[in-house]
Amino acid sequence: MSQMTRRQLLQHSSAAALAPLLGAATPLAAQAAVGGASSVTAAPVPRKGRIRQSVSRWCYKGLTLDQLCAAAAQLGLQGIDLLQPEEFEVPARYGLRCTMGYAGAGEINRGLNRLENHAAIEAGLRQNLPALQHAGVTDVITFSGLREGLSDAEGARNTILGLRRLLPILQDHGLTIHLELLNSKRDHPGYMCDFTAWGVEVAAAVSSPHVKLLYDIYHMQIMEGDLIQTIRSNAAWIGHYHTGGVPGRHELDDTQEVQWPAVMRAIVATGFQGYVAHEFVPSRDPLTSLAEAVTLCDV
Repeated sequence: MSQMTRRQLLQHSSAAALAPLLGAATPLAAQAAVGGASSVTAAPVPRKGRIRQSVSRWCYKGLTLDQLCAAAAQLGLQGIDLLQPEEFEVPARYGLRCTMGYAGAGEINRGLNRLENHAAIEAGLRQNLPALQHAGVTDVITFSGLREGLSDAEGARNTILGLRRLLPILQDHGLTIHLELLNSKRDHPGYMCDFTAWGVEVAAAVSSPHVKLLYDIYHMQIMEGDLIQTIRSNAAWIGHYHTGGVPGRHELDDTQEVQWPAVMRAIVATGFQGYVAHEFVPSRDPLTSLAEAVTLCDV
């Protein structure tokens, strides 16, 4: 018998696990599109649980949210990431949760690094409080905004002020806001929170358990590399992780450069209790790719 490659093994085991949900005769995504929620007929794939995994909604535009939730539950994931307020309650139908929500608390291009944005960010968060509370969503995303001539030092001061302004809301309602680290080299030119050190400076200055960083592994591999040591050194400030293959933000496979099991083991070693959300854009059958990624990161 010839040896199976790692990818073949993952594909075989993942497809077998998903077969009761999606059917073995056609591609997984196509089966999900046909079956939807009613297709859940088997127990979820058992996971070790040392990495609590979820998946980002926007990467699966070919599926309805219900279809994605059904597949995620079958794969043994714990939640769905990056949902809008009107979507917050859907994951609970499948025993999942919204692991990161958009709550009007800033945008990539209009974020906390400018004082003139603070009132609108506060108003957006307040407006979405009822939806957050009703669905039990406790984690929301925010952004620094772009430099556009603003110095990093001034942008950091402004971001700190903006986060401090939000602290009473976060504390009163049991919320944690996550400032996302994004690359400015390739995907988001001019984005200010593009190095871990800048984000840590901001989070440390606010010094609250309600303010964390969203460490996007894809973006930080592009900007600075040194993933494992950075995670070890800054674990106190990281509240959430995103995945994505480098280069291209596609599958977590042998076409890209990140050693995902090693990175996941480093995250586990820090005592991390949050979520690692898959945020890659599949280039093949999407649910097969997701199943492979979940298995790979289940260290």
